[in-house]
Amino acid sequence: MVDKPAGWTSHDVVAKARGLLGTRKVGHSGTLDPDATGVLVLGVGRATRLLRYLSPLGKVYEGEIVLGVETSTLDASGEVLATYDMGDVTAAQAQVVVDARLSGNIEQVPPMVSSVKVGGRRLHELARAGVEVEREARPVHIAAFTVTDGLGSPGVLRARVECSAGTYVRVLAADLGHALGGGAHLRSLRRTAVGPFTLDAAVPLEALSPDVVRPPVDAVAHMVRLTVGSDLVIAVGHGKVLERDLLGAEGEGPWAVLDAAGTLLAVYEAHRGTTAKPSLVLGHPTTLATLSGSPP
Repeated sequence: MVDKPAGWTSHDVVAKARGLLGTRKVGHSGTLDPDATGVLVLGVGRATRLLRYLSPLGKVYEGEIVLGVETSTLDASGEVLATYDMGDVTAAQAQVVVDARLSGNIEQVPPMVSSVKVGGRRLHELARAGVEVEREARPVHIAAFTVTDGLGSPGVLRARVECSAGTYVRVLAADLGHALGGGAHLRSLRRTAVGPFTLDAAVPLEALSPDVVRPPVDAVAHMVRLTVGSDLVIAVGHGKVLERDLLGAEGEGPWAVLDAAGTLLAVYEAHRGTTAKPSLVLGHPTTLATLSGSPP
């Protein structure tokens, strides 16, 4: 895991990781805003194919919501569009609004400065060209959203958000400001977790090396693990459709299939009838890294 500094894009981090790890085959599981810091999961080598299972995982963020100032990007990097007198808003009042309107299953309109594509072009590209387009609201789930008083800063709230993949915390901040009768923006955003990957196991980006790359089995820590004997290792490695009973699989999966040594061989999912089929076969050991830090 790497804790990367602010001011980097996800592409910047991937490019840096390629040099540090000596391979061109590096990818990430989901972006962070350029000014944000926190967990970014990277896949290395053949393990890049495992990233598809990490992108949908829930996220945890911490940051500050600045009441009374609305910006073009919904965060501190944008131009100030409007100001409001919101100095008398308390954290308790904000929490009431959060609980009533910004928790559970809600819909968000993606910000113009984002990587969402509309008409084949990313919104941030259109925004840089001075073009604003209609964006459809998207459903997201906010499992927890708490606000507390800032550390001695009037008009600033500390926020912690547990949410589904695809949630924009910037939009939550802006929507909270509007719901309180004014405006707001987000600053100092830090992603503290992506599924089971948390900051406490992270290292700085500059400390990334082959020695700290984690095994691919760690990428599927959120899945049910099935260990197969030597009689099935070859069949699994060849990607054969197998009876679920042979694998010891229950439910609909997906299941991480390991050998007796704990090496990840494949990921299987439910198939027709009582069988299971591989959605991904690794075939031989690969590597995975989890990075945390600023560049999204």
